[in-house]
Amino acid sequence: QVQLVESGGGSVQTGDSLRLSCEASGFRSDAYCMAWFRQAPGKGREGVAYISSDGQTRTTGFPKGRFTISQDNAKSTLTVYLEMNNLNTEDTGMYYCALALVPAARYCRAGYERSTDYNHWGQGTRVTVSA
Repeated sequence: QVQLVESGGGSVQTGDSLRLSCEASGFRSDAYCMAWFRQAPGKGREGVAYISSDGQTRTTGFPKGRFTISQDNAKSTLTVYLEMNNLNTEDTGMYYCALALVPAARYCRAGYERSTDYNHWGQGTRVTVSA
């Protein structure tokens, strides 16, 4: 059974940094797409950053170069990180990691930007940024 567990959220001040982690387990596929989504209060989930099993990454326009996604797949458990720098109040929300198992990593670059593209989700970790 696929399990995703996020951690690292918290309450910080404008300009601070946070690193979110997502531990993924329960699957054996070598090819996957993983992503971080943010859900601001009263809004839907929007993609923040994406990474595929071959290490290719993408970020959306919203973080404007402040966020970096990375992964550690050398261990038995896959961990995906989201490094968030220079946080501002607009970054406040719940952050979710998501996983899609695919036939090959190149599929991730052909799409997999919407929340509906992912069928495995973590419970989320809350980030609150105050002025």
